[in-house]
Amino acid sequence: MAAAPAAAGSGAGRGRRAAATVAAWGGWGGRPRPGNILLQLRQGQLTGRGLVRAVQFTETFLAERDKQSKWSGIPQLLLKLYATSHLHSDFIECQNILKEISPLLSMEAMAFVTEERKLTQETTYPNTYIFDLFGGVDVKILMRPTISIRGQKLKISDEMSKDCLSILYNTCVCTEGVTKRLAEKNDFVIFLFTLMTSKKTFLQTATLIEDILGVKKEMIRLDEVPNLSSLVSNFDQQQLANFCRILAVTISEMDTGNDDKHTLLAKNAQQKKSLSLGPSAAEINQAALLSIPGFVERLCKLATRKVSESTGTASFLQELEEWYTWLDNALVLDALMRVANEESEHNQGASEENGLPHTSTRTQLPQSMKIMHEIMYKLEVLYVLCVLLMGRQRNQVHRMIAEFKLIPGLNNLFDKLIWRKHSASALVLHGHNQNCDCSPVSRGCGNRWALLIVSRSDNSNPSANWDWALSASGLPPTSGFCSRSLVCDGKRGLLTRLLQVMKKEPAESSFRFWQARAVESFLRGTTSYADQMFLLKRGLLEHILYCIVDSECKSRDVLQSYFDLLGELMKFNVDAFKRFNKYINTDAKFQVFLKQINSSLVDSNMLVRCVTLSLDRFENQVDMKVAEVLSECRLLAYISQVPTQMSFLFRLINIIHVQTLTQENVSCLNTSLVILMLARRKERLPLYLRLLQRMEHSKKYPGFLLNNFHNLLRFWQQHYLHKDKDSTCLENSSCISFSYWKETVSILLNPDRQSPSALVSYIEEPYMDIDRDFTEE
Repeated sequence: MAAAPAAAGSGAGRGRRAAATVAAWGGWGGRPRPGNILLQLRQGQLTGRGLVRAVQFTETFLAERDKQSKWSGIPQLLLKLYATSHLHSDFIECQNILKEISPLLSMEAMAFVTEERKLTQETTYPNTYIFDLFGGVDVKILMRPTISIRGQKLKISDEMSKDCLSILYNTCVCTEGVTKRLAEKNDFVIFLFTLMTSKKTFLQTATLIEDILGVKKEMIRLDEVPNLSSLVSNFDQQQLANFCRILAVTISEMDTGNDDKHTLLAKNAQQKKSLSLGPSAAEINQAALLSIPGFVERLCKLATRKVSESTGTASFLQELEEWYTWLDNALVLDALMRVANEESEHNQGASEENGLPHTSTRTQLPQSMKIMHEIMYKLEVLYVLCVLLMGRQRNQVHRMIAEFKLIPGLNNLFDKLIWRKHSASALVLHGHNQNCDCSPVSRGCGNRWALLIVSRSDNSNPSANWDWALSASGLPPTSGFCSRSLVCDGKRGLLTRLLQVMKKEPAESSFRFWQARAVESFLRGTTSYADQMFLLKRGLLEHILYCIVDSECKSRDVLQSYFDLLGELMKFNVDAFKRFNKYINTDAKFQVFLKQINSSLVDSNMLVRCVTLSLDRFENQVDMKVAEVLSECRLLAYISQVPTQMSFLFRLINIIHVQTLTQENVSCLNTSLVILMLARRKERLPLYLRLLQRMEHSKKYPGFLLNNFHNLLRFWQQHYLHKDKDSTCLENSSCISFSYWKETVSILLNPDRQSPSALVSYIEEPYMDIDRDFTEE
């Protein structure tokens, strides 16, 4: 629904509406400049004084104009509402007016979000537009929907609140700018949270808050919400799951949406600014949630709560997918489930009075709809857990999810999810191609599961006594041992199940990207031979090579994830290289593999790095098995050639620049450093630098590459010498001490032109350009 307001008031629709409105006002006798009236009303919208302008006109006058302009009586109703919305007014009359206005706007909103939205946009005077133009959003009863007076029952106040919230939401949906104006009223946004204490107004409030926070420029702080801990603790499980949609906005760092701002230069500048300002609003909100007793435990229970057992038949799975296709908004499901629950409660009370058997309306809903409702809740809960697992309190969260057995619970639910399509639906969601045959549900689940965690627990092998939980950011285990009481039940753990699902996916399926990322995070960090063998024995290496070489996969995202995973799987592992050579057993296959690597070094450079590191280690080992692999493996023989290493080195440096460095491509810089560090170990660093100089001249660009590399290394010092986490990752993944990384960079940046290992020694004076200021302005 977030995109709806922009669509409503965009382009020609706005122009036609404005012109028609000016024409309509033009017939007012005695007003020499009718356009000014429209301008005044519009200015009132922006300043919050729309009603002040509107009440200048009499009800008789507005009724006269209504006949001509077909405003559905909304201006007159607003004048009455304004008169009855004061503290000592008759709120019963107020509620009656609200009930007249509400259907006029709700029908329009319903049409807008369906296929009839184009017809709605063509309407000269949409009701929501007129409602906003005459200051309806600013009526006090709408801005403070829980006003109640002494002696009246809470039910009346709840009903008024529901009507007010519905009116506000429908206006936001159909009329551009309303949501943003509400978002600017921070006290109003905070106030909305207090309306969530009532079950009857919870859904409408949550829906409105979610839309408002989606456009709010500054993130709201949850610690400003009155009695937050009590509010959240009193939510039932369904409300808490729904509330996670709001939390997803409040605990995630705000994204500017501008790719230029994702450069490491910009991020470093932002981090420096943040250090001076203290914790971000997202970090404050995460801390506020974690301080609520039992919060994470309840999320774990929600995420692992069992779904219906009757989910095995193909007809059920197809029905469930059809529901997903139709109900592509969780709020629609929420509304249907809420109505069913309310009717169930009403019918139960009536049955008890009449002595009749009670039939729950909720039980009459299709079983597939109930399951879809449950699954969509789980997605929101899993996302919140993802963010918390990567936040400042990640170690605390890791311990908590291990204690509350999140991984075993997810493992038990795994088979309940729909991982493949069961119908011939042509629906293709954003980010998926026509060949992707993962189901709509798994498209939603895939990134949540991959971002969350992969458990090192699999009981099919008695020695696989693993229960460490890793997040997708590659965080270390929470402890050095595991308790058998925390591992997954049954013969297959979560990791094994994920592998089995991945092997069934088509080569171009975007689900493979998330799957490979999750498994790679399991391996990332300090290399574990046991972990690698666990995956090798399940045929993962052969499956990856099939996808890279034989399936002719063209998806760059999928290929990158597989190159990264293959590198971690093979690094320092002799058995993996033997398996590689056994699969890539012809020159033709090897050439296809090299073509995939060379087609995009940004995607494949991590594999190049891992193979280069492995070669260096193998060459320093005295072992018959290692010697056999060195003599037979095509890949190791290829990487061992100096011209091959120089070709990789030249291209890795040439495809990146300080101004374009991102978290995505900075690995190219580190891979080039690995090649030079290993050359330094063998006292061949000057040779490699001379060869780079010759390659520059052969390309007719003397100094271009080495000047660029000099600037990149200067940035490297600024970026990594003050970032403990990143430096630890470099050290763990390469098995090269970070002190050696720093020393190598310092040697290369040595300003002494007599040093044979300094970059400046290989840049001719006329082409020297090493002092450029690359600070982003």
